[in-house]
Amino acid sequence: MSDNYENPLISRYASSEMSQLWGAQRKFSTWRRLWVALAEVESELGLPITEVQVSELRSKVDEIDFAKAAAYENELRHDVMAHVSAYGDVCPNAKPIIHLGATSCFVTDNTDAILLREGLAILCNRLVSVIDKLGNFAQRYRDLPCLSFTHLQPAQPTTVGRRVCLWAYDLILDLAEIERRINLIRPLGNKGTTGTQASFLKLFAGDHEKVKLLEEKFCHKIGFKSSFAITGQTYPRKQDTQVLDTLSGIAQSSHKFATDLRILAHRKEMEEPFELNQIGSSAMPYKRNPMRSERICSLARFVMSLQSSAAMTAATQWFERTLDDSANRRLILPQAFLATDAILILYANIADGMIAYPKVTERNLNAELPFMATENILMAATEKGGDRQILHEKIRRHAQAAANVIKNEGGENDLLNRLRNDEAFSKVNIDDEINPIAFIGRSREQVDEFIKEQIEPIRKRYEDILIITKQPKPNEVRV
Repeated sequence: MSDNYENPLISRYASSEMSQLWGAQRKFSTWRRLWVALAEVESELGLPITEVQVSELRSKVDEIDFAKAAAYENELRHDVMAHVSAYGDVCPNAKPIIHLGATSCFVTDNTDAILLREGLAILCNRLVSVIDKLGNFAQRYRDLPCLSFTHLQPAQPTTVGRRVCLWAYDLILDLAEIERRINLIRPLGNKGTTGTQASFLKLFAGDHEKVKLLEEKFCHKIGFKSSFAITGQTYPRKQDTQVLDTLSGIAQSSHKFATDLRILAHRKEMEEPFELNQIGSSAMPYKRNPMRSERICSLARFVMSLQSSAAMTAATQWFERTLDDSANRRLILPQAFLATDAILILYANIADGMIAYPKVTERNLNAELPFMATENILMAATEKGGDRQILHEKIRRHAQAAANVIKNEGGENDLLNRLRNDEAFSKVNIDDEINPIAFIGRSREQVDEFIKEQIEPIRKRYEDILIITKQPKPNEVRV
């Protein structure tokens, strides 16, 4: 074990896929690929760059001497020039043309755009997997009536399946946003020190068309249709805020789900999977703590907090740029993706093994159902010839008496027996009026429609992903 601090997002929570995406090898290899692409396009457009030089650059893209780069940075106090120097050491023929016409943000910002887009694609696939699993669970429990809550107080019944659709729909809205954001990600391109492209214009002897063509061909080489139309030295930091807004949205949805499930676990109606040898508490052997859901909430709170940091950074970029964005972005961009990745891995794990307890759900519903059935009983008794106002007052008195038994005496809800024993309701079959199915409205039909109209198109659109993607399993006992 190292004596140095380890980032728990990497050592405990996120996937190796996401960790490697934001790792040093991927970052600096991408820098080199950008230098190769720039050299290729500059050569194609007539600058004196030979194929021998470009080939040499290509051959050393992944062979990075990090110790040498660190030594250069310690001397030069500049990370980009340190890596230019380290690259030049292994590419002596190409050394004079590395980074030709570019400024530091050429590699940093274009790399970030690539990583942002690829990170969003990873999260997109994870979202699809969770939505699919929630859809399966919703279909399985479309018919199971349960107590719903408004203000965290008992309300008109719904079904377990319909409640799950609420969770899924939040993620479907997040998926639409992440798909949109992937399509809108733009690189910086070749803009120069203040965005004017002056250095490139000089390289091409004042030929504006070649500078424009350089931008177009370079963007295509690195996988983008176009760059930002106009920038300062960096791409607009608004792009970072929009990406962090998207990740925050996923965190918000996940936190809401995990909180709901924690409450349902408290009521013993539903719970996350619990392993055979899993320990809920070091002191209380009987505990079955909702550890995964709690971890989701903990990580989600972190992701949501990063949203404001990106916003403040974008708001304080003076004129063409200021460097107070750099350290902040090094922290928040990778960690937001790592934490969101960890959240969705946990979410998929829970959704895949989530447990419902129909008998407890039925018992809890039945404890409140008599109060909810009073309107139906009132209408039925009125139809049998009773006086609506008198009946209403009788029900009100019986309901208050039953509530008193529950709250002050710790007894069971005896409202229905009180009504059965009241002559005013003798013509009403009380049992016919308390069937839970009569209170769930279109819950079952809405589940079917939701799966058909919302989830099935996603399953079809991402069919290959759902076949080949296997969610990494999180360390089940770490909190």
